[in-house]
Amino acid sequence: MRAFDKVTAARSADRLTASDFIQALFGDSFFELHGDRCYADDKAVKAGIATIGNMPVTVIGLDKGKNTKERLEKNFGSAHPEGYRKALRLMKQAEKFRRPVLCFVDTSGAFCGIGAEERGQGQAIAENLMEMMTLKTPVLSIVIGEGGSGGALALAVANEVWMLENAVYSVISAEGCASILWKDPAKTADAAQCLRLTANDLFTMDVIERIIREPRSVESPLFDSLRNLIANTFEKYLAMSDEELLNNRYERFRKYGRTTKVFTFDEDESETEQK
Repeated sequence: MRAFDKVTAARSADRLTASDFIQALFGDSFFELHGDRCYADDKAVKAGIATIGNMPVTVIGLDKGKNTKERLEKNFGSAHPEGYRKALRLMKQAEKFRRPVLCFVDTSGAFCGIGAEERGQGQAIAENLMEMMTLKTPVLSIVIGEGGSGGALALAVANEVWMLENAVYSVISAEGCASILWKDPAKTADAAQCLRLTANDLFTMDVIERIIREPRSVESPLFDSLRNLIANTFEKYLAMSDEELLNNRYERFRKYGRTTKVFTFDEDESETEQK
């Protein structure tokens, strides 16, 4: 699949949502919590406490919804500032009990409406980035669909970031990139290729740690192996001291950009690689 084919797959209406992943992995053990204690409860962010085996975990997901009614209620997965503040409230609660945090990322980006800006959208995202970097409990983020811009990164400052094989993760949408660089929507597929936003590209560049096979339904046996993988990962990080845990997270982000390769397109639009 070309990069833009994966963009299309990541946006598919038939794709499993954060709610599906939570149901498949945790079932009735998930207890949802609501509200940011400041303004409102943002339904685009589904959050609560669950268990994996005997291990309690905090679970937070950017949820697009399954049908038109749900998508409107959840703002198509584009969270308001109260959604990010709810997420941070639960993460700080998890830190208090050293409960691991699991985040599911699926958003085209944070909501950019006037009301969201007036209520401090930029500040809410910035606070999440700052607080997650120093959170003294293990954090794992999984990009299950779209991982768009700061709205995705606000739940992805983690010890590890994983992606489903057809998910995408980028600073900007392919359409936005084509508009800025070429002012031509016909260049959208080329922009997707240039952005290196697929799971394979990002794994090669050490931006993510693992690529996960795509479960097609909540009954998929892949969820059993994913559940075990999550539990083993959390056990590894829970064995670390606070200092080791934070150093691990810090070094993960410090290594970004350590590459000798620059990918461009030449005039006939064939892919080239420069040192």
